[in-house]
Amino acid sequence: MKKALEITLGIVTSVGGFLEIGSLATAAQAGAQFGFQLTWAIALGTVCLIFLVEMSGRFSAVSHHTVVDAMRERFGFDFFLIPLVFVGLVTLLVLIAELGGVCLALQLVTGLAFPWFALPVGFAVWLLLWKGTFGVIEEGVSLLGLVTVCFLVAVFWLHAPLRDVAAGLIPSRPAHDRAQYWFIAVSILGASISPYLFYFYSSGAIEDRWDESHLNTNRMVATLGMTFGGVLSAAVLVVAAIVFEPRNIRIERYDQIALILTEPFGWWGFVLFAISLGIACLGAALEITLALTYMVSQGFGWMWGKNARPRDAARFTAMYTSIVIVATLFVLTGLEPLKLTVLSMALTAATLPIAVVPFLVLMNDEHYVGDHGNSWVGNTIVLLITALAFVLAVVSLPLEIAGS
Repeated sequence: MKKALEITLGIVTSVGGFLEIGSLATAAQAGAQFGFQLTWAIALGTVCLIFLVEMSGRFSAVSHHTVVDAMRERFGFDFFLIPLVFVGLVTLLVLIAELGGVCLALQLVTGLAFPWFALPVGFAVWLLLWKGTFGVIEEGVSLLGLVTVCFLVAVFWLHAPLRDVAAGLIPSRPAHDRAQYWFIAVSILGASISPYLFYFYSSGAIEDRWDESHLNTNRMVATLGMTFGGVLSAAVLVVAAIVFEPRNIRIERYDQIALILTEPFGWWGFVLFAISLGIACLGAALEITLALTYMVSQGFGWMWGKNARPRDAARFTAMYTSIVIVATLFVLTGLEPLKLTVLSMALTAATLPIAVVPFLVLMNDEHYVGDHGNSWVGNTIVLLITALAFVLAVVSLPLEIAGS
């Protein structure tokens, strides 16, 4: 009974934490401009994330190392600086976008410009990190994030053509805006396969003291949680395709996306969107801040742990405090939130090989995983999807920047 409750809670929190500003923005843009055509990108990203999350949980449960800790130990500190710098900087951009998302949700509700909320939101994130335990952050905010299930309800409310949606699972050439099509595709992949997700998951497994008895739990949580999270992201795309594409509305601002649920739910749809955006981005901001702090602390060999008292892990505490301050200052500048979000997702896809390839090496190293290493199927799927995301990013990013 206890194990079943643990699995259920893990799946629920995975769903609550999956849909955030990157998934919302890229899925809404995809649906508005290309209908159901980019459903395949969400499906592909979700499959890759299932494998990566399951691997990271299995790795930590068997080796009793986090991915970052083992990467530094296996390849040396000099090598570790490469993912630390590149993945760290891109993840910081994602964090800025998530904090901006919380502020935008408050702007939608109050009418005040989002930079006015940067300081109180940054303080709230810091206070939750200071006072909350890992369980509160992982489960509490993510459970609230289940409000995003309203997008799935909207799909059925609007009588979505499921046959056309299924056809979008097969990649096809766009009839217009090819550069934009591939740029949004790679942004969707970046939003789905952000390295911070499996870094955070790996550290969480150590925080929760997982061992080999948790391998089945890990498999269920990774598979069912990430699958349902991917379904929610696809639901955003489907609703955007039904609401925006027939009206030829191109999503260029977040206040446009806020109208996505008004057709099925009326005025309450606007409220539901604002709540979904605020809670989802708050949960993601907490997880990203912790993931970045874990990465730095584990890389430098500091004492770390969200469940440790701040004075016992002073450098860990100072690090997440500094990260929140830096991200908050960027939000205060009033950076255009939607462009920053989509660009940070594309850059995430471009840096995926730096995070994923060393991890796959670790997953095939018997010193760490013993008999629980990867199968050739897992290695192949993750490598192929990562390579696809990287190539699309390298090709589409310059075209999009030149076009803009």
